[in-house]
Amino acid sequence: MNISFTEKQQKCISEPIKSGDYQNTSELVREALRIHEFCLHKIIEDLRAEIEKGWDAPVSSKSVKDITREKQTARYTAK
Repeated sequence: MNISFTEKQQKCISEPIKSGDYQNTSELVREALRIHEFCLHKIIEDLRAEIEKGWDAPVSSKSVKDITREKQTARYTAK
């Protein structure tokens, strides 16, 4: 397998290896992939939970425009 990295990515890989946190690039990349997979699954689970909340929530009489306007007003008044 051949993988190309940017200079910034190469630096992110080489520094932990130089410091002794990882023995080699393969070890670091394997852990990065495990973390990525865990985070991806967590994000999907969280999104599904939020969608369920929305489906189970009471119906609102507000329109999308009303909600958008309220959010924009809240954002500008908070600054």
